[in-house]
Amino acid sequence: MRVQIALGAIFIAAAIPKIADPPAFAHMIYNYRLMPGGLVNALALVMPWIELVVGILLVAGVWRREAALVAAALLLVFLGAIGWNLARGHAVDCGCFDVRSAGKTPGELLTEMKWVLLRDVGLLLLAAQVLLATSPETSRRYS
Repeated sequence: MRVQIALGAIFIAAAIPKIADPPAFAHMIYNYRLMPGGLVNALALVMPWIELVVGILLVAGVWRREAALVAAALLLVFLGAIGWNLARGHAVDCGCFDVRSAGKTPGELLTEMKWVLLRDVGLLLLAAQVLLATSPETSRRYS
């Protein structure tokens, strides 16, 4: 239960700055250079709300399995986006919890991206733990 609340709180914390400043978040998404420019604004408007709803559902304990599945899917997308840019040496500010550029050097950004990958793998493990705890098989075992 604590794991799902922690994961939910993290998703809520990540969503709020993006919802508060969609243009800055759109700029962060654009910097990844992974999607056509026409989709960037739509993603910048929709994705933070998905993160917020997932976070609220996890904290409230409602639709836990579904929320954990969406959280895991989002984390896989985040891992892919950061990993792809890291692999090609393209330094980007993640925009995960703050949508304002911090003015870091490319070297600092590349180092930070490695830590973001590690953090997101840890969050993915938390989502997996929620999924395992809410699986129908686990529920049957303990009923």
